[in-house]
Amino acid sequence: MMIYSFSKQRQQLFINIMPFILHADLDAFFASVEQFDNCSLRNKPVVVGGSPESRGVVAAASYESRKFGIHSAMPMITALNKCKNLIRIDPRFDRYKQVSAQAFTIFRKFSSEIEPLSIDEAYLEITDLIKEPDDLYKIGNQLKQTILETLGLTISVGISTSKSTSKIASDINKPNGLTVVLPGTEKRFLAPLDVGKLWGIGPKTTARLKSQGINTIEDLSKFEIDKLSVLFGNQAQQMIKLANGEDNRLITSLPKRKSFSSEVTLPKDISDIDQIIDIIIRLSEQVSANLSKDYIFGNTIKLKLRFHDFKTITRQSSSESPINASEDISGIAINLAKPEIVGNRKIRMIGVGVSNIKTELRPNKYTQIKFCFIYLINT
Repeated sequence: MMIYSFSKQRQQLFINIMPFILHADLDAFFASVEQFDNCSLRNKPVVVGGSPESRGVVAAASYESRKFGIHSAMPMITALNKCKNLIRIDPRFDRYKQVSAQAFTIFRKFSSEIEPLSIDEAYLEITDLIKEPDDLYKIGNQLKQTILETLGLTISVGISTSKSTSKIASDINKPNGLTVVLPGTEKRFLAPLDVGKLWGIGPKTTARLKSQGINTIEDLSKFEIDKLSVLFGNQAQQMIKLANGEDNRLITSLPKRKSFSSEVTLPKDISDIDQIIDIIIRLSEQVSANLSKDYIFGNTIKLKLRFHDFKTITRQSSSESPINASEDISGIAINLAKPEIVGNRKIRMIGVGVSNIKTELRPNKYTQIKFCFIYLINT
């Protein structure tokens, strides 16, 4: 685990005001799935890809095969010539999609804001989980452990205040790495790295930069913007911002919503049952408001609880007919919560959600009048 730190006082200050983004990247994904499914392949050089006869290329290379200089996108014939004992596996994309879906299910236990980048990597917004610097390491390690125990795979994790730095961080200590870049240390972390590590800079751009004596990210951060603009036009300003650790891009979740939820990370762990129920009611009201404004209903009510030790559980129950009223949502959510909040268990986070969305229930004149009537009764 690699940590880039700052003074504790400034760390806590930044913790309270900065966003935190986790980049998760499953290691050598296709090859690792094959090694997990077939134990005879473990600790052996394995590649996934088409046959050399069909001019196939390497889709994924195990870390054992990478020691021979083999990498993704390499012609398969070249890979086989580099390692005489190389084992080639035909791709099983249905299996990879299945494991990917399981991984993203785990991701959703840690965050409701997820931006998939590919079948094996994603950004997770984890700001609400962080109260103090140690939480960054706890969350990263807990995600790694959950993936390993559930899927038998390793994952590399990078955590920082921005997407670009988090992605770079996850690649620093592969495989099975965790790199945390604390607020205020982004520039120092990036400075010594090869300029080609920077987000959005490919091999051709890297070569052009190095021809100008720009070899590290620090070199780029100090390069004159006017000179860089001659080479790269409008892209130059963005490149220098990223080199200085400045990246304000937000998590972009999938556009089609399959559920509506609201959750809160509590300023202090609680165990009082009445207090927990009050929070569930308030969260249900928020979910109901979001559903009702677009005349959307759902059949499945979900409750998420995260305890003081970061253990997270999700419970759900379906109603006989689609609902969106806060009383209906909270009633089901409270019933789901009751068995879990006995025994003075301290709770850190509470979430309420509605899924199995029924978008076909669009308003007509009757339903609009009905909504108004219900609103008047409840007020």
